[in-house]
Amino acid sequence: MADLKELEAKLEALKGEVDTLKANAPQDKLSMVVMSGDLDKLLASFIIATGAAAMYEKVVMFFTFWSISALKDPKKTVSKDAVSKMFELMLPNGADGTKLSKMNMGGMGKAMIKGIMKKHNVMSLGQLMKVAADSGVEIYVCQMSMDLMGYKLEEMIDYPNLKSAGVAKFLAEAGTSKASLFI
Repeated sequence: MADLKELEAKLEALKGEVDTLKANAPQDKLSMVVMSGDLDKLLASFIIATGAAAMYEKVVMFFTFWSISALKDPKKTVSKDAVSKMFELMLPNGADGTKLSKMNMGGMGKAMIKGIMKKHNVMSLGQLMKVAADSGVEIYVCQMSMDLMGYKLEEMIDYPNLKSAGVAKFLAEAGTSKASLFI
């Protein structure tokens, strides 16, 4: 009888350990920080995100600092203070305004890469963003970066899963993800 009680106690302890492991196991999810606002890095981010959407149950992108300008809708305007207006003048006005990180050559490099992409049937950044939206990829925009740079959520693109959040949200998502990337 003592052996049975000892066995039952061990079984309960094992059940507790299994429950803890299940609670802390990575979910079928990819979390990605997108910090760069360079066209080539944004393309890579959305190519990875759309590919991952076919593999993982959930894909989360966290846009911060220089990448946020790619999410701005050039047709939407909001009232801004002087510093925010200066950022707006210096940064790209939406996805179409982004530049290459290398060999931009006054825009000639960007035109060349876009021509090569078209020739090889590679989707544009705007098309990749649409595929990501259609695939359920969630986008969180760093609230602190928006505040620092004068962006408002109302001027961002119409995207079904776009929300503002703090770094704690990204860390919570990344902490339970099978994979995390920083681009």
